[in-house]
Amino acid sequence: MDYIDKQIIALLKKNSRLTNKEIGEEIHLTGQAVGNRVNKLIEHKIIKNFTIDVYYENTQYIRLFMNSTAFSTIERVVNNFEEIEIFDKVSGQACYAIVTHFSQDRLNEFIEKISKWARYSVETVVTNKLKNES
Repeated sequence: MDYIDKQIIALLKKNSRLTNKEIGEEIHLTGQAVGNRVNKLIEHKIIKNFTIDVYYENTQYIRLFMNSTAFSTIERVVNNFEEIEIFDKVSGQACYAIVTHFSQDRLNEFIEKISKWARYSVETVVTNKLKNES
């Protein structure tokens, strides 16, 4: 992956709906050359998918610390909640790291369910401080 590929990825991260021609105009390539590079990035699994950024009123970072070895059970329970954005098994102190978008009522319901198998910590986002976000 070279500098041009990185520029293409940066532009797509900002707006995945850009056409190859629009990207090409930004980085001084033809639309066809951009399309070829994007296809190679997809083939090499550098680009996994094209997505959108959704505004969520609530975001929580939850770490789960297992009380038992009921990993498949907790995974099944967590995957039943549609508010889960990211659910990763991790190394370190926690067993799982989760990014969620629960209302307070649904967060309480989630905590009640998972408490049967795991301890948890919940961090709630107050303000996004990423310089590109408003």
